[in-house]
Amino acid sequence: MWSRAISFEQGHLTISGLSARELATQFGTPTFFIDEDHFRARATAWAQSLQTNFGASAGNVYYAAKAFICTDVARWIKEEGIGIDVCTGGELAVALAGGIDPKKIEVHGNNKSVAEIERAVQVGVKTIVIDSLFEIERVAAAATKHGVRQAVMLRLTPGVEAHTHESISTAHEDVKFGFSIASGAAAVAVTEVLSHASLELRGFHCHVGSQIFGTDSFELAATRIIALMAECKSKHGIELPELDLGGGYAIAYMPGDVTVEPEDVLPALSVVVKRECAAAGLALPIISIEPGRNIVGPTTFTLYEVGTVKDVVLKDGRIRRYISVDGGMSDNIRPSLYGADFSAVLADRVSTAAHALSRVVGKHCETGDIVIRDIELPSDIAPGDLLATPATGAYGRSMASNYNHVPRPPVVAIKNGKARVIVRRENEADLLALDVKE
Repeated sequence: MWSRAISFEQGHLTISGLSARELATQFGTPTFFIDEDHFRARATAWAQSLQTNFGASAGNVYYAAKAFICTDVARWIKEEGIGIDVCTGGELAVALAGGIDPKKIEVHGNNKSVAEIERAVQVGVKTIVIDSLFEIERVAAAATKHGVRQAVMLRLTPGVEAHTHESISTAHEDVKFGFSIASGAAAVAVTEVLSHASLELRGFHCHVGSQIFGTDSFELAATRIIALMAECKSKHGIELPELDLGGGYAIAYMPGDVTVEPEDVLPALSVVVKRECAAAGLALPIISIEPGRNIVGPTTFTLYEVGTVKDVVLKDGRIRRYISVDGGMSDNIRPSLYGADFSAVLADRVSTAAHALSRVVGKHCETGDIVIRDIELPSDIAPGDLLATPATGAYGRSMASNYNHVPRPPVVAIKNGKARVIVRRENEADLLALDVKE
């Protein structure tokens, strides 16, 4: 749940020897703090495990940029030798600015603009994952224009109901993503791609959802996709060389949760993929995966300062303490968006006070501005105290907003006992910069 460099010494949270109070004094609050070494280690662990379990058929680990990306993180990805998955022109621009080789970039998105497709083809990205029949025509036209044969994959929906929140379940039939296998849409898309000389169909892609524990949904998706690969061989006489099984591996957010590690999932996937390919008479394809949250999530925490504390009497007579911090839904929308659970600790002192039923809320003019709905925290928490929320590396800063014209927090990287800003804090000038003045 916490970055591996974090320890608690006499009630004080420290990361790589730097205390929460030191960090708050130097960088202010709210701030995201990311353990660079832990990020790199998690990225490398997935790459090594993929190689161990699939051997010569191991493809790329594509870091899912949507979890969190900036130019420094892109540089880490480049240096660790993994790839990156982007789903907008903006994410592509950051990946390129960080020095990532276009041949290590995979482009996603259910509604890529013509301009985004043109840029991807022009810079020479490895693969474009096609999500609709319209995109087949658009990518083919861009490839023809630039005189290349563009490698593509088809994103499939294999009809798998992942055990996660509806908003982050992406492989059942009634979603905006991909081509359905069951309805025959996937087979139609294969035929359409093969009709374009400017496109090279490399294989299939599937992403079953996010924050998934266990391997059942991944295994079922792989089984159904491999069956379609076998159908392509019998119908079109081609054996597709690649299979991307996406990401979605869960992390720990609450005490008692367990983060999915590479060896928890890849050995089981290896068994299923090898078995199904052998049964279908197919060579083992190149296997790629796309962990994002699982790499960056556990490496980062958010530090807040308490602003106010208020007791509210509930209908049943209990008292709930509302602890307001200086951030909220503008730096962590997930609790408000789909009920995500987080925890928090008092980060800058020891408290021996009894715990009280508490709710950690933000500063925004919104009843739903809740960071943690129910938590037991020391009853003597007061204005000026620091609270730290672990596992905020994924989707915290990347989904941050300027709601109520609040500047977005900075991201500070920690390495070898030193801290440096890699994304600066926004200021009032940034908020006003886009306003057009007559």
